[in-house]
Amino acid sequence: MGKIPCCCFTDRFLNRRKGTKSEGPPRLNMENPQKTKAVEKSENFPGTVKNSSANHLNNIINNHDFSQGLHSWHPNCCESFVVSAERDSNESGSCYAVVKNRRECWQGLEQDITDRVSLGSTYSVSACVGVSGSIDGSTDIIATLKLEYADSATSYMFIGKTCVSKERWEILEGKFSLSTMPKRVVFYLEGPSPGVELLIKSVVISCPSNLNGHEGSGTRCVSAGDENIILNPTFDDGLNNWEGRGCKIILHDAMADGKIVPMSGKYFACATERSQTWSGIQQQITGRVQRKLAYEVSAVVRIFGNDVSKSDLRITLWTQTSDFREQYIGVAYVQATDQDWTQLQGKFLLNNSPSKVVIYIEGPPAGTDILLNSLTVKHAEKTPPSPAPVIDNLAFGVNIIENSSLSNGTDGWFSLGSCTLSVKDGSPHIHPPIARDSLGPQAPLSGRYILASNRTQTWMGPAQMITDKIKLFLTYQVSAWVRIGSTGSGPQNINVALGVDSQWVNGGQVETSDDRWHEISGSFRIEKQPSKVMVYIQGPAPGVDLMIGGLQIFAVDRKSRFIQLKRQTDKIRKRDVVLKFPASGSGASSLSGSTVIIKQTLNTFPVGSCMSRSNLDNEDYVDFFIKNFNWAVFGNELKWYWTEPQQGNLNYRDADEMLDMCRAHNIEARGHCIFWEVGSTVQQWVSSLSSGDLLAAVQNRLSDLLSRYKGKFRHYDVNNEMLHGSFYQDRLGKDIRANMFKTASNLDPSAALFVNDYHVEDGRDPKSSPEKYVEQILDLQEQGASVGGIGIQGHIDSPVGPIVCSALDKLGILGLPIWFTELDVSSVNEHVRADDLEVMLREAYAHAAVEGVMLWGFWELFMSRENSHLVDAEGDVNEAGKRLMDLKKEWLTHGHGHVDEQGEFKFRGYHGSYDVVIVTASKKITKRIVVDKGDSDSPLIIPIDL
Repeated sequence: MGKIPCCCFTDRFLNRRKGTKSEGPPRLNMENPQKTKAVEKSENFPGTVKNSSANHLNNIINNHDFSQGLHSWHPNCCESFVVSAERDSNESGSCYAVVKNRRECWQGLEQDITDRVSLGSTYSVSACVGVSGSIDGSTDIIATLKLEYADSATSYMFIGKTCVSKERWEILEGKFSLSTMPKRVVFYLEGPSPGVELLIKSVVISCPSNLNGHEGSGTRCVSAGDENIILNPTFDDGLNNWEGRGCKIILHDAMADGKIVPMSGKYFACATERSQTWSGIQQQITGRVQRKLAYEVSAVVRIFGNDVSKSDLRITLWTQTSDFREQYIGVAYVQATDQDWTQLQGKFLLNNSPSKVVIYIEGPPAGTDILLNSLTVKHAEKTPPSPAPVIDNLAFGVNIIENSSLSNGTDGWFSLGSCTLSVKDGSPHIHPPIARDSLGPQAPLSGRYILASNRTQTWMGPAQMITDKIKLFLTYQVSAWVRIGSTGSGPQNINVALGVDSQWVNGGQVETSDDRWHEISGSFRIEKQPSKVMVYIQGPAPGVDLMIGGLQIFAVDRKSRFIQLKRQTDKIRKRDVVLKFPASGSGASSLSGSTVIIKQTLNTFPVGSCMSRSNLDNEDYVDFFIKNFNWAVFGNELKWYWTEPQQGNLNYRDADEMLDMCRAHNIEARGHCIFWEVGSTVQQWVSSLSSGDLLAAVQNRLSDLLSRYKGKFRHYDVNNEMLHGSFYQDRLGKDIRANMFKTASNLDPSAALFVNDYHVEDGRDPKSSPEKYVEQILDLQEQGASVGGIGIQGHIDSPVGPIVCSALDKLGILGLPIWFTELDVSSVNEHVRADDLEVMLREAYAHAAVEGVMLWGFWELFMSRENSHLVDAEGDVNEAGKRLMDLKKEWLTHGHGHVDEQGEFKFRGYHGSYDVVIVTASKKITKRIVVDKGDSDSPLIIPIDL
């Protein structure tokens, strides 16, 4: 399904010889600043100094007063946290940072300011600092710049110092200017002796030239404010700062005999004589954007051309690092016309510090002009957290369909189109199986059904208005029996659809080729107040009669199901454990009565995420990843179009660096994917090969990839989405799919080989029903393919547990491991998104056939679907991210008790690694144990040798 863009990495860790500083990996504090205030009570510092020279509006330091905890700050080989300062009448700030466990004088707190400084500018530094701990007299605190160059040694620039006594705040001041631009510029505070705690209340770095209005060309000081970073954004200064990208640009005040005039302002620019789709108008914004900050982009655009009336327009960011690694970032997309100005909006974030950044507008076919009236790029305002929806008068399991039993004929129903509706007897009296768990005890169905005949269009069928019965943000399950009349026209689709104003919503879909009754199930949720909601049943070809009986649409009680899932989870994910302690000479244990503390340190159930190469350049992203996931999958970097974009031009650099990160943190990796069967994803040079050359290219791809990474990827998705595409099968014959599996198995026998597809679990896509997936897998196995696992992507909306569970049950009969390989959920409300995520994680963890879950990303702006992130672009964890962490904590076993008279301690725990602490009258001993899955019906007996 949706894939995420290219990414890059910069190595942060340098080692230098004696006399210089050896910097290790930074320890990042991701705690909520509201929580850190309670960690320690602050000391009361007399003589507080006010920072009179600070101009916060022009400050290039992010989070200068630690009001956001340690956001943007990083301890250098030491530890730090933020505490609340005790207020008095002279106190201006409420937080300060404490830097402790300093073993060297150079260890302190740092911030990367690469993207906020420029050549030739003079910067003033003012920091409010102090010290605490075991100190007699006074000590120096020093402000320093670390300057990292791509092709030479790292150097250090002294800025200033101040002498500080215990329990006093002092102001450290200094200035600096850069004559050459390093690859990386880091500001940090250091100086006190080892063991002395460094205290920092605020840091301001400003550019006085901006304050006095004397900014000159090339000396712009970059701040983290909300000003537009685009120069000459409305062309008041002509075409200054703008360029054509492979084309010519012209300034206009009107075009087309005065029919086209600016939407605002006096002028607009026209990109003309375009010879490529990527040709357009651009501006270099190098040095005006900061890494790890989210930017929102807005442009007013339209097109002009004799042969094109509408076309796609895109805003794209091109970046290049100092080592010439390029990246193209899609920012925004809209379909523009030649009739009106259109607003084009999007967001972006840079993980690294590129040496060049260009923003440009592209997209239409060659020969079509792009018109730009204005362009704005500003630091994106933070979206306030979503409030939890308040839903009154909840009635779970209650059908909202009027006259569902048809006891009053067709009252409440109407025909969509000119078809004829009538009521007949003979549909099933029992509720469809998937609905029974959600509905609970119910009276039997009436056995009546609606017959829709004389259908002349696929969309014709019975319909009902349900506008006033729908509650926003509530998840509804759809259930019915459906059937078609006798027909010789082949398989027919039947769909329960909703018309929500002008939008079509899929409430469930099934394919049938006979005249039996079939269960149809699905779900939906509406998150924006509609003016009209209509449910209707449609799908079969014109002339085919449609029958529907027992239609139920009802709200789902998710929390009630969670209780059931917890019981199931306890049964399949836990095991009884008996710790046996040594007996004394008399046969009784000498440890009887000793205290035993059980602490699970790792749950071995795989929970992972997709990542991209550029994410590795964001240390906050990496920190969250390694703390919360134990598996990884690469979004694009292993795909054929990425590793060999042109024939013979192989690129494994990105995948190699990502694997290095995984190995450094003991993270397992899935290989996604060797091939992709959907034709639109196949690179042009592969599509143009003859059958013979294509077969040779397929063999080369298998050999190159699997030989290079033999034993390094635990899984491979061999040929992605074979239920939805057939490029290789159409070109190379039916045997090619099984042969891909056979060859891959021979080249790397250690890897489990997966099929992988989407919409398997949600009842919405007849192409990928569980039954068709089972049929495909059995067919591959009959041809000798060593299928080692079933991948369910899991790009799902409004998930309902019983529907997901039913799909897992049907696939589970094959006895193969099932993984959710690309799970994401989407809702504009982060509380509802959290509920969706909890549904999927609990269903997966409670099902015996599921052996792992991979999220398809978690960080905003690096996911394929909007409103699906768990962490926002600048690192704040939302409700969905907190729910993930809460579940992971829930799935860790902790407990304590005493050794019994038989010298045993018993507990029931989740599979994984544990620390067992035994406390006796004379000592405290820690042992590490592993509780494996084993035979869950028999206890695991572990001798404890003291």
